[in-house]
Amino acid sequence: MDSLAERISKRDERALAKAISLVENDAEGKLKLLKDIHPMTGHAHYIGLTGSPGAGKSSLVNRLITYLRKLELTVGVVAVDPTSPFSGGALLGDRVRMVEHFTDPGVFIRSMGTRGSLGGLSRTSKETVRLMDAFGFDVVLIETVGVGQSELDIMKIADSIAVLLNPGSGDVVQVFKAGIMEIADLFIVNKADLSGVPKLLAELESMLDIVKHDADWRPPIVKTVSVKNQGIDEVWERLTEHIEYMKESGERDRRRKTSLEREVIEVVHAEMMKRLVEKEEEQNKSWVEEVKNGSIDPYSAAVRLLDDYYGEKVDKG
Repeated sequence: MDSLAERISKRDERALAKAISLVENDAEGKLKLLKDIHPMTGHAHYIGLTGSPGAGKSSLVNRLITYLRKLELTVGVVAVDPTSPFSGGALLGDRVRMVEHFTDPGVFIRSMGTRGSLGGLSRTSKETVRLMDAFGFDVVLIETVGVGQSELDIMKIADSIAVLLNPGSGDVVQVFKAGIMEIADLFIVNKADLSGVPKLLAELESMLDIVKHDADWRPPIVKTVSVKNQGIDEVWERLTEHIEYMKESGERDRRRKTSLEREVIEVVHAEMMKRLVEKEEEQNKSWVEEVKNGSIDPYSAAVRLLDDYYGEKVDKG
């Protein structure tokens, strides 16, 4: 076993932080580390929280951490913030909102930028979640960036998904048709002390009657005011009900199997791209000038790259 993985199994927090940095930076030894910690995973429950910017995700996560700690549950948090397309940096605002938990040994918070990923998570979010699971946390909370209508990567990792909405945040039908609402296991109407809550609840119930009328699990709706610490107990009660449903129905195992299948393909894709780029860097990208001066089209250049990489003709057409 990798020494870092062994230290993680002994709940060494510094080893966990170092391991997350290693996978974020795609450093040498990353795949071996992930292979070694894999038998240690599968015990934590992964809870995803997603919604539009300003819905109050970070504030709710902060309150939920406090509630779970009172239940003597240990909590890992992966908080993803958008990365600037210009500077490459990210304002990790979740560190400010969750500062009260930094000295709690039962809580580990890791903020990370998306680094160009467009699905609401960073490419290494799933690997970070696995590391936190291996460390031994009871619950891993995954907060996505403020998502729009198609950032659905959270469904590829979370066991339970909570979608946050606010009264007055827009037409529910518009959001529903894009898919973000269809992945929800729980709806949280945050900032429920504002006007417009009855209208939003009615719209949600109507849409659930259409989309989930014959589903085995109909997502419940919970009202919260996270800044006032209201409704957090009911959020956890509904999530606990969903956890039990997932286990009893076998849906949790099915989701995790699908997630692992996707993960294998993603790892293969990432490693192939990495090796292909390294090989082309060694050969000084001889095809660039050919594409530029028009002696070869981009598509033929791409096929040639694949032919060179595999050592055989890829395009059978």
